[in-house]
Amino acid sequence: MKKTSTRLADGRELIYYDLRDDSVRDATDRRPLDRTVTTSEIRRDPLLGDAVAIASHRQGRTYHPPADECPLCPSEGDRLSEIPDSSYDVVVFENRFPSLAGDSGRCEVVCFTSDHNASFADLTEEQAGLVLEAWTDRTSELSHLPAVEQVFCFENRGAEIGVTLGHPHGQIYAYPFTTPRTALMLRSAATHKEMTGGENLFDAVLERERAGERVVLEGEHWVAFVPYAAHWPYEVHLYPKRRVPDLLGLDEGARTEFPKVYLELLRRFDRIFGESEPPTPYIAAWHQAPFGALEEFDGVVREDFALHLELFTIRRTSGKLKFLAGSESGMNVFINDVPPERAAERLREVASS
Repeated sequence: MKKTSTRLADGRELIYYDLRDDSVRDATDRRPLDRTVTTSEIRRDPLLGDAVAIASHRQGRTYHPPADECPLCPSEGDRLSEIPDSSYDVVVFENRFPSLAGDSGRCEVVCFTSDHNASFADLTEEQAGLVLEAWTDRTSELSHLPAVEQVFCFENRGAEIGVTLGHPHGQIYAYPFTTPRTALMLRSAATHKEMTGGENLFDAVLERERAGERVVLEGEHWVAFVPYAAHWPYEVHLYPKRRVPDLLGLDEGARTEFPKVYLELLRRFDRIFGESEPPTPYIAAWHQAPFGALEEFDGVVREDFALHLELFTIRRTSGKLKFLAGSESGMNVFINDVPPERAAERLREVASS
């Protein structure tokens, strides 16, 4: 992998990740851009104890542009985009309309391929491996920023999810706090550790799932399963068999096998509802341990957390979506219409030949 860092016309950082070591990235951003002005602010909810990012400048962000005006495609001739070069393998750059900025953290965009009409599932194993390297490198770099406590790599795919740019891409949020979802996991891990005399909760969950009927696929280094209490109609958790707190901890074997396993999962998601259906909308989310102190989670250290990816779709059956209505949105109590055992069975059925 070759990494080349440069700056866009408004001062934002852009990084090329190339498969070839002899790639030259010297194109300049020719757009007449003013410096980016953001209004990100973190406010604490006194009743729930969580945080809300207030980012009014995002109202003006690019919204469903035509394909020939896509800002994530390479620049070509007089059509100038966020990527100055005429081609790329993987690109990461600071979001022009970030939810988090400055003392409130940082937001980045990850372009998986220059092919506008592709998706992550269309990547080769080599390309997917390069994306993993980019996620890992950005996790490392962002963890050293003074304002950053947790790094979250994710992909939203599909208009049903709310994606405003059709080009295959994901995002990285670098939060200045431990996210509420992670805090819940850490508290559960602390309670389990105390009640069992030191047993790791993530290890116990993984052992139980591997012995059950909800495993979707398993390799030498990774295992994917539908969790016992799945929130979403089709939801898969992907764990490395050797517990590590973040992407930086993956060994060579896990890194090498990941593209094959993950691409197979994504391709199965696209086959769940049949070939005649549009591509399955999904969210793919990496859960990594925070980089800050964990004193508030009694007895838990970073190494107790287990890196894992959660992949889920809001489509519950052909032509129908799972909406977050009163119980989910109002009380955070999910109601799942698809039994997790049936979801796992279906994902095994659609395995590629």
